[in-house]
Amino acid sequence: MSGLLVRTEGAVRVLVNSNPAARNAITPALYDALPAALEEAAADPSIGAIVLTGDGDFFCAGGDLRQLATRRELTVPERLEKIGRLHEQIRALRACPKPVIAAVEGGAAGAGMSLALACDLLVAAENAFFTMAYIKVGLSPDGGATAFLSEFLPRQQMMELCLLGERIPAARLHALGAVNRLVAPGTVLDEALKLAERIAGGPANAGARIKRLCDHAGHASLGQQLDLEAQLMAESQGDDEAQEGIKAFFEKRAPDFASLRGRKQ
Repeated sequence: MSGLLVRTEGAVRVLVNSNPAARNAITPALYDALPAALEEAAADPSIGAIVLTGDGDFFCAGGDLRQLATRRELTVPERLEKIGRLHEQIRALRACPKPVIAAVEGGAAGAGMSLALACDLLVAAENAFFTMAYIKVGLSPDGGATAFLSEFLPRQQMMELCLLGERIPAARLHALGAVNRLVAPGTVLDEALKLAERIAGGPANAGARIKRLCDHAGHASLGQQLDLEAQLMAESQGDDEAQEGIKAFFEKRAPDFASLRGRKQ
């Protein structure tokens, strides 16, 4: 039975898209489950980072073509409602104040690639691949794919990936800066957890502000970005995290940010 498996490892929440019989293709069960799990993790002060992965040796094959084949029978508003459910997941990933790391074994196709690129950091196996396969079945991209690709690709290269739908080796995305860590097959989840644990040990409020700044930078003018930086820096300076971090610096010790989690500022 497909769905989302949720477990906790220390200060890291692990979310596993579980539909291995269909290479973890996205099902309606995931539409509500993923945003709800992200919201729950965001509200849990013991959680510092989140890892999103697939069940088994594949990240996500994208939309279920058997379900997509029935969409012609629907009206345009009904189709938009279905697509909106997918987009709720993308918005939830971006809106989550805690860093989300995609752990990609095997591959990520179509909307599965969108899910991976929507995460804040991406760890992939050396033999993994990504593909904008929509064109091969007569569809155009969704899930924010073109927005994410435009963040690190010139228009011509983005057009090539979308118009040809060829497999993109993880190594190429790593070279382009879209993949943060390229690791041996079978070690992706372990590496993602190490990265998540490192982030989870840091200052949670500062991390949330950094995520907000990075997301804002892509569509803001310099003046708008400076204004937001000033606002968030002013908030940071009054935060217990900054007090602990600066104190630890002068005392020549590692700061204890974990003890501050969930404390009201």
